[in-house]
Order: sequence, then structure tokens, then C-alpha cells
Amino acid sequence: MAENLPFPTYFIMILINAITRLIFIAGKSQPWSTLVPSKLAAPVDDISDKLHTDPEAIKLASSDYGNMVNESPAAVLYPSSIYDIISLIKSSYNSYVPFGIATRGNGHSTRGQAMVRNGIVVDMSSFRKHRAGKGITFSVSKDPSIGYYADVGGEQLWIDVLLSSVERGLAPVSFTDYLYLTVGGTLSNAGISGQSFRYGPQISNVHEMDVVTGKGDFVTCSPEKNQELFHAVLGGLGQFGIIARARISLEPAPKMVKWIRLLYNDFSAFTKDQERLISINGRKQKNALDYLEGMLLMHQGSINNWRSSFFPLSDHPKIISLMTKHSIIYCLEVAKYYDDNSENDVDKELQDLLQGLSCIPGLYYEKKVSYVDFLNRVRSGELKLQSQGLWDVPHPWLNLFIPKSRILDFDSGVFKDIMLKGNITTGPVLVYPLNRSKWDDRMSASIPDEEVFYTVGFLHSSGFDNWEAFVAQNKKILQFCDNTGIKVKQYLPHYRTQEDWKNHFGSKWRSFQESKQKFDPRMILSPGQRIFIGN
Repeated sequence: MAENLPFPTYFIMILINAITRLIFIAGKSQPWSTLVPSKLAAPVDDISDKLHTDPEAIKLASSDYGNMVNESPAAVLYPSSIYDIISLIKSSYNSYVPFGIATRGNGHSTRGQAMVRNGIVVDMSSFRKHRAGKGITFSVSKDPSIGYYADVGGEQLWIDVLLSSVERGLAPVSFTDYLYLTVGGTLSNAGISGQSFRYGPQISNVHEMDVVTGKGDFVTCSPEKNQELFHAVLGGLGQFGIIARARISLEPAPKMVKWIRLLYNDFSAFTKDQERLISINGRKQKNALDYLEGMLLMHQGSINNWRSSFFPLSDHPKIISLMTKHSIIYCLEVAKYYDDNSENDVDKELQDLLQGLSCIPGLYYEKKVSYVDFLNRVRSGELKLQSQGLWDVPHPWLNLFIPKSRILDFDSGVFKDIMLKGNITTGPVLVYPLNRSKWDDRMSASIPDEEVFYTVGFLHSSGFDNWEAFVAQNKKILQFCDNTGIKVKQYLPHYRTQEDWKNHFGSKWRSFQESKQKFDPRMILSPGQRIFIGN
């Protein structure tokens, strides 16, 4: 792991005392009601007792799910209210030398994006627990123009949003594959999974937000009100504000899911079938799939992985034989949701949708599961790995968006060359298409220009002694794309230079810079992304 120089204890105490003084001065120099909306009007609190510098707090905030980066903060803030977060940001903004502030949701970043060296980490799990203790977590309403929606805190986990909404017969329409992530965290990136081809990423299903900017201003924003901040924050990698509340679109929740996997030995046929299926994507269309993803089964990997156990043991020899023969088998995974009213129609609809696909005959696998169990399918794999001590290991992930026009080149140059030769695959490799029309180009998230593009996720796990080999392979993949002119975009991006970030955002870079100057001019927020600072 990377190491940092020790941060002197006396300097930590100076910093905390300075924060306390600055909060006191801010409270004396102008009324609190001028700093935040009237609904938040309250005296400025001293947050020094919520800033922790003990070794346990520092250690937790110094690492993440990736387990490859270590950055020690000066302290960790355990907020109990939005005032605490506003106070912290204002103290930095008003100081002679501002300190960096990183928001840690559930610590699921992989390259230190939620860390800050010698600054302050805001632990949103503390905020979540405090609000839950007071019963302030979730509310549902209905509006004539937008239908049902939920107002949820940015610190809330998507699993809790799902369970709370299903209790009311409703549910969000777009999820990530893993639900133990915060609302604010996924909305800062985009939030994608197998529903995104039809319902768009999670950022396309937000009606309104409350955001604390890098100036400490509490701002309510929407497509009609404070539009620039609204669009900047969604997919903005935490650069413009901390999401305090999001208004999420809800629709009636289904009860059950037909979950199907099909196998291919030809990548061209695999992608053509995927593209055909996602072309049926109207939100209200009965004859559309609700979920579509694809993955690789490689001869050096496992048939079933931690994301789910699906294939029956009786068919393992047949599938292993195909993997040995072809080196790579491509698995198409689709799902159709239904309830009591549509149960009688779901089989016929699936039959019509899947008719004529070019998959390997005789290898059709189907499960019937509850809606919640399907969406939370990764959890069982996580718990199993945790019990085996295999969860808290390095995760040298690489997530890419690939233009449809170059996906065959990517298959031949990466899947069939770099990966097979490297022979170090450990963990799922996902590949499935998305529709650009389901994204709002005004938002910060950067995607390829083509109408259909693929997301490819190398979700590797490794040991603490060999993760650098996976990182080297990731670099080879990116270099291959650069050499062959494949204009990839990183999802959950990690770059080392501002020039790389400029290339990543492309035509959005100028507006991204302007929004940073407007909403976080002192470059306080999310320094772990390393967008506006050197390596």
C-alpha cells in the first residue's frame, strides 16, 4: 500500500482549534439565517467534539474498498446534522488556507476518491445513524406532473430506499448492482446497471436536490431552479457540493422476477442480440425487458462468481468444456418483472422477446425470484466472501464506456488477447450496452458520443501481494485503446493529470471548470478525485 508521511499531532490540534474559532467568528460576524435557508436557521454549533483524531477513526477513513490507496486525514467529522457539515465547509472556505474535505458514504471507492490527505473526512454513516434514530429517513409523495417520488437523504443506502419504498408498494426504477451504496455517492458518479438501457442511469431519475456547496451554501436545485448546480452535481464526482437530499422518481413495485441466462460462443452474435433487445426500451412498453447485462466466462475463471450462483451443478461439465474449447464464453443475463396482474403474460412476453436469438441451443437457465431478492442478489455473495475473509482485499477495478462501433475491436484486442495472455482474471467481467438517449447531456457525467455504447467492468479481486499486476493489465488495456483510437471514457474514473481529466470531459471540460469556480472556488471538496490538484 501507498504510505504517507506522519501528520504531527500538535498540528492536528491547531487545525481543530482553528476550525472552532472560525465557526465562532462566522457565527458572530453575520446571522446564521443569512448563511442557509430559513428552514435551516439555527445557531452555529461548535463541532470540535465531533472531529475525531483517534487512530481507529483515522485508519477507517484512510482506506476504501479498493484497498490500494492510503491517505491519512487530519481528522474525521461524525456529523449529527446538516449544520455540522455546513459549519465544516464554511470554516474551510473562510480560512486563510482552506483544508480539503472528502465525503465518505459507504467507502466503496476503489482508488482513494473519498479520501483526503491532511484534511477532513465527513463520515456520512454517522449522519445516517443519527437521522435513523430520529426517524428522519424517507418520505413518499405524489405530484400531478411527476407522479410518485421519495425524498431521501444523500447519506441513505439504496438498500434502505428500496425496502422502505417497497413497503409502500413503490420502488425506484434504476439501481446499481450493489445496493449498499449511498444515494449521494451513486448520484455523484451516475449510477448504472442492467436497468439503465431502459430507465436511464440513476441521475436521469432525480427531480430535485438539496446541496451544500463548496462555499457552505445550502441550495435547493432542480431542472427549473438553480439548474446549473443541479446538472453539475449529477455525475459531478463530488466537485460542486455534498448532496443532502434527493427527490427520486418512484413507480409501482413489481413482486417477482423471471431471471434468465443464455450462453454464446460468438461475440458478434452476443452483441447483436444485446443491441436488438435494448432497442425495445420505452418506459411504459409491456414487451420490453426490465434488465439486461452480459458477462464473460473465461477458462481460467469460475462458472459462478460472487455476484450470483446460477448454473446448476449438473451442467457444470458441459459449460466448462465449452469454456475450455473457446477460451471465452459470453453470458447474456436478462430479467422481466411482474406482479399478480401480469403473471399470466410474462412467459409469453419473454418468449416473444427472446425468439430468434443466436445463443447456444439447449443452454437456457431460468430462475423465479422475488423482486427484492433479485435487486439485492450481490449481497449473498458479499456475505459469503466476508465469511471467508475474501471481501476486504484489493480490488483493482477498471470500468469503461466503449463506443458501439469499436466493441468488436475491443473484444479481439482486450478480451481475446491481453486478458487471455495475462491469465490473471479474478472476478466478474461485465459487458453490456446502454442507450445514450436515456442520459441528459447537461449533466456532468461523460459518455461516448454514439447512440449505443457499452459498459465494460473488470471487477477484479486480488491479493495484497499481486494487485499491481492487475493495475499493469488495466494500463495495457487503456494503452491499447489509445493506440487503436478507441475513444473510451472511464466510469468511476481515475486519472493522474489534469490533461487526462480534460480529455475525459471533452467538450464539457470548460463548463466543468466554470462550475467549480462558481460553487467551490477554493477547491475544497473531493480532492481525492485529483481533478484540480497535481498527483
